Order: sequence, then structure tokens, then C-alpha cells
Amino acid sequence: MQTYDIAFRAIFVFVIIELSSRRVVQLSVTRHPTRSWIAQQLRDATPFGQAPRFLIRDNDAKYGTSFDTVAAGVGIKVWRTPFGAPTANAHCERFLGSLRRECLDHLIILCERHLCEQAKAYVAYFNHAPPYQGIVQQIPIQSQSADPPATSTIVSIPILNGLHHDYRRQAA
Repeated sequence: MQTYDIAFRAIFVFVIIELSSRRVVQLSVTRHPTRSWIAQQLRDATPFGQAPRFLIRDNDAKYGTSFDTVAAGVGIKVWRTPFGAPTANAHCERFLGSLRRECLDHLIILCERHLCEQAKAYVAYFNHAPPYQGIVQQIPIQSQSADPPATSTIVSIPILNGLHHDYRRQAA
């Protein structure tokens, strides 16, 4: 996804999403997305051979042979989206639209580092406490803690400096 900073300079956001849980696995930001940078993002997202069986990507020329080599090296079969089929990568497009609508449209991005911080804060919110109902009523990353009793107090936790809120029960 391409966005702009306060001086109208382009900044690019790269994400990798696990399809089964809709969990954002990798998020990176750069001003100059090169073939080697994109291949490095795949290396970072698949440490110690922990790789998915398949990866769906668009037809951007920036993926190149180095990306395909990294994918083949960890055993990933790469599927390219067909031309003229914008819904072929719908889950990634949906997340990027949510990132733009729910976060970036409400902020003035100062620089690459600022965008990275804000986008990572949104990803943490998206993965751990989204306000939507996910697959089988689950959020991408489940909390391991036991829920406090229903009679406990509900508290609001501000996310992204109050742009969003996470509501949780707090033991009295």
C-alpha cells in the first residue's frame, strides 16, 4: 500500500497476513521498496523454517526472482493473483483498507518511523482486540489469561492515542 507523509513523499507499507486466522504476521514500512527489501521481508516473516504452504501475491514486478528463491527455499508455493481479479487477494486488501480507514486517514504522518510506529500499534490492536467478529467468533490472537467474573468493572484502554478503544473486564 502506498501512503504519503506530511511533505507528500511516498511511503510504502508491506504486510503478510495468515489467511486461516487473519493475523498480520509481518508489517514493514519503507520509502524505496526494492526486490531485495521485499525478499528480506519474507525471510523475516518465516524464521527457522516456520513457513506456510502457500503464499498469494499480486503481480508487482518488485517481487522478482529473489522473492521466489526465498519462498522456494523455505518450501512455500507462490500463487500469483490473476490479472483483472481484484478480489483474488481480498483478505489482504480488506486489511489494508481497514488500516487506511481506521488509522491512517485520521493521522498526519510525519515520517517513515512515525508511520511504522502507528501502523504497528494498529496491527497489535487488530491482532489482539479488534471490534469485529472474526472466524468462528474468534480474534486472530487469543488471550491466554482467564476472564474475570461478569460482575467486574469494564475499563476502556485507549489505542493510538484514543483513536480506538479496547474494552476489557478488570477484577475489582
